[in-house]
Amino acid sequence: MLQRLRPVIERLLKPSFSDFIFVAILGWMFVLAPDGFSTLLEDGDTGWHIRAGEYILDHGAVPLHDLFSYSKAGEPWYAWEWGTDVIYALLFRAAGLKAITLFAGAEIALFAALLIRFTVARGASPLFGLATTFIAVAACNVHYFARPHLATLLLVPVCAWILDRNVTKPDWVLWLLVPITAAWTNLHGGFLAAIALVGIYFAGSVIETLWDGTASWSASKRLAIAGVLCCAATFVNPYGYQLHVHLAEYLNSDWIRNAVSEFQSPSFRAEHIRQYEMLLVAGLMAASLSLARRSVSPALLLLFWAHQSLTSVRHLTIYVSLAAPLIALEATVLWRRFADGAPRKSTRAILDQMAADALPNFRHTSLWPAAALAVLAFVPLSHIHWPTDFPAYRFPTKMVAKHEAELKRATRLLTSDQWADYLIFRNYPSQRVYFDGRSDFYGEKLGQEFAGLIQGRYDWREILDRRDFDVAFIPLDWPLASLMKRDANWRLVDDDGATLLFERIAGAERLAQR
Repeated sequence: MLQRLRPVIERLLKPSFSDFIFVAILGWMFVLAPDGFSTLLEDGDTGWHIRAGEYILDHGAVPLHDLFSYSKAGEPWYAWEWGTDVIYALLFRAAGLKAITLFAGAEIALFAALLIRFTVARGASPLFGLATTFIAVAACNVHYFARPHLATLLLVPVCAWILDRNVTKPDWVLWLLVPITAAWTNLHGGFLAAIALVGIYFAGSVIETLWDGTASWSASKRLAIAGVLCCAATFVNPYGYQLHVHLAEYLNSDWIRNAVSEFQSPSFRAEHIRQYEMLLVAGLMAASLSLARRSVSPALLLLFWAHQSLTSVRHLTIYVSLAAPLIALEATVLWRRFADGAPRKSTRAILDQMAADALPNFRHTSLWPAAALAVLAFVPLSHIHWPTDFPAYRFPTKMVAKHEAELKRATRLLTSDQWADYLIFRNYPSQRVYFDGRSDFYGEKLGQEFAGLIQGRYDWREILDRRDFDVAFIPLDWPLASLMKRDANWRLVDDDGATLLFERIAGAERLAQR
């Protein structure tokens, strides 16, 4: 019996290269940089996702109306990422922000491990696979926040792997796309990428069939059926078709594209864009090489998502996660032409042999990733200071703690959208906000009003009066801050050099009475 189990035990104890990558990324985020996890909490949206998830757990239902604002209180709201909200709420109740950051870190590490496994399974050399994977992981750093979009980061390479496998091995695995899409729809709005991926592979299959002239249409029919079923799976959500209508309006809004930085083109001067730029250029070259071999689907993937990533930085992670394996594969094809026939002791032959020897070590999974997570979760490590709050360099945590009573009593509070997310986390259900990070909920009219107000637009005083704010908790660098300092209707309560707390003089009496 022991002899029979020995190979299984050895396999579970022997780490693969992908396991090393998983553990290395966890170590980089949580051990080598003890406060590195704080970057995962730099986006305040995490705060309201936690509270929305707790509402679902407490009420046993997904909210249909707004929970957090006074400006649109009770109006219809689509909590379309409710699945992630519930996960975050359960994690938070189990171990606070530590559990959420560790979960997000595990998602990022799993993304890297999946990417290298997919790359090697596609036929790329491990040497090129490691290079493109590390570049892709670095490029995606712009979106490493504890937010629902990490589900899309993970599921894009999973779906691409299934679709690519279907090209050479058309079996039941293709139909896993249907439940994956259904789950994805309730985790993050990026589920539309699944439909796009199936559509691209279908179009590629049709073109290749027409191009070849002798190929069968069976592959195209399978993909067409899969596409229809995946589309149907997206309706398995609490809002039915209304979710699709809402998303269509949201994604086609010119105001959203102009006002929300995530929907704008990437800035090529920004940090970590160099890696994306490298993969963008290499991807276009790989697309031409793929077409030269009459492999149409990979070329369409690269061209479509390259275009999408250039129009919206939100699609950058999708592009690089799809481009990295394809670039590695084309580089491998070119390398083999160069290395074939090389003398056994030449550098070319030695590198080729190293890659061949490493290949088996990418094809299994051991217990090391689970062990690393268990150590971080349950073993006290004195130099790691797990978060009990959002990062102070990003949010006014000290000022919020100092003036918690005033902020909770303020029924008509003006603050930034990110700080509003944080205040929802800290003070819900007593806290209500004017505008938070849910840009799809507030819409263009209120969004433009908010943007004009903080910039000190000509009608800033009229907006303050019409909205009847009683407290303003705002950043020092807002143009509005200088105007309010000179306004006789407002009294400066506190100033810590970065955050200002104002109280409307007429409203001070109302606050005192509460």
